[in-house]
Amino acid sequence: MDQIVQSYATSQKFMGSALVARDGRVLFSKGYGYANLEWNIANTPDTKFRLGSLTKQFTAASILLLEERHKLSVDDPVKKHVPDAPAAWDKITVRNLLTHTSGITNFTGFPEYRKLEPFPTTAGELVARFRDKPLDFQPGEKYSYSNSGFLLLGYIVEKITGESYEKFVTENLFQPLGMKDSGYDSNTKIIPRRAEGYSVSPNGYVHAGFIDMSVPHAAGALYSTTEDLLKWEQGLFGGKLLQPGSLQKMTMPFLNGYAFGLMVDTSGGHKRTSHGGAIEGFNTVLEYYPEDRLTVVVLENSAGATPPAADCISCRRPADRSNHSSVCSSHRRPS
Repeated sequence: MDQIVQSYATSQKFMGSALVARDGRVLFSKGYGYANLEWNIANTPDTKFRLGSLTKQFTAASILLLEERHKLSVDDPVKKHVPDAPAAWDKITVRNLLTHTSGITNFTGFPEYRKLEPFPTTAGELVARFRDKPLDFQPGEKYSYSNSGFLLLGYIVEKITGESYEKFVTENLFQPLGMKDSGYDSNTKIIPRRAEGYSVSPNGYVHAGFIDMSVPHAAGALYSTTEDLLKWEQGLFGGKLLQPGSLQKMTMPFLNGYAFGLMVDTSGGHKRTSHGGAIEGFNTVLEYYPEDRLTVVVLENSAGATPPAADCISCRRPADRSNHSSVCSSHRRPS
């Protein structure tokens, strides 16, 4: 395993950390390249990386915890929890948001998005950006990956609990599972052992573009380590967090192999639940093979350096080979 990853690191096609574990036993865990190139600080297994869309499974688990506590149902209309929602959302359910089948247009694809991403905002202000846009299709008709839906889920978590999304995931997900190196990323806080994000230019590595971490919110704002994500997989699939019925809902594909914040498919004949993420400076992948009890985590702080991927790490559609990206064209913004 080390030889395979090292070959990419040596040719400057990978910089980050990787972990493989089976039955809870770590088979391989190592950092490659640098968390900070200017100070030559190496990546290690406890380096913290922005997760991008790996955040979505934590948001989905938060919704299911609230359902277990009888605060909502995944089949509730969104308007039950967002009463001032537009009439076009009348038929949209929480389940539609979780499975990217709501028809709500993806706000990270708006022409003005790039100009707005450096500025702090709130979940309510973000919802206002897309709430009055026409639906792309009628709810439940088709699958279309939308960061707007998961941002709206985070907004619902905040409205129901009366506390921030950050506080909820910290107290209800990270702390119970002992994930001490995970949290909601911040542009101002001092976070020990956090990696700097880089992009690849024709002249080598450069600092990635700036994004205020209030913007990706429940769709992509969390950070973690490879070892903490192993704790997450062990807790989630080991029954330490959700009731069996909730976990079954979370891992049941709806359309296009997408369940609740997770892709569910097979690889080499082995069932797999997975998701990827792509946000300024970072690419991430977390995979779990339930029949083999095998976990694979790859966290990268050199977005664009990964060799051309066959499939997008977020939605399994063809990745963009033209710019050596591991994401498809719709995921070159926070995915």
